[in-house]
Amino acid sequence: MRQINDYCLSLLSILVRALSGGADVSMVSFKKLLRELFMFLVILHPSELLLADELKPKVLDSSGKASSLSQETIREIFFMRLSSWPDGSPIRVFVLPDNNPIHVQFAKEVLGVYPFQLRSAWDRLVYSGTGVAPTTVETQEEMKARIERTPGGIGYIGK
Repeated sequence: MRQINDYCLSLLSILVRALSGGADVSMVSFKKLLRELFMFLVILHPSELLLADELKPKVLDSSGKASSLSQETIREIFFMRLSSWPDGSPIRVFVLPDNNPIHVQFAKEVLGVYPFQLRSAWDRLVYSGTGVAPTTVETQEEMKARIERTPGGIGYIGK
């Protein structure tokens, strides 16, 4: 995947230099470059090519059952509306900082909201006294460690 991204970026670089007059590219070559770039950017799904693999979030939990959770259940957990697992044990939610690219991607792709909307929901819970915000961890490594050590822990990492 990284080779495809690098190839796509090198094509883009050549095209930009050609357009700015910094590279000597014939019109035929220029059209071929444009065609190849189009193929990579449009046909091969730009969301998969241009986003690094580590930005695609994966939900983890301490019991290893996160893959069987529905999207609605994950939303309920991360919006702090679901506070216990089916067996009655408490859920401990871990998140990355609001400006972390993986957090942004998680909020948008998995939860279907912008990070500021998620933060607003958490702040409402805290300031109204009706709930608590999730625990913020600084790195993915810390996220994995905290989830593994905490019974009922759930969070996300980049794949």
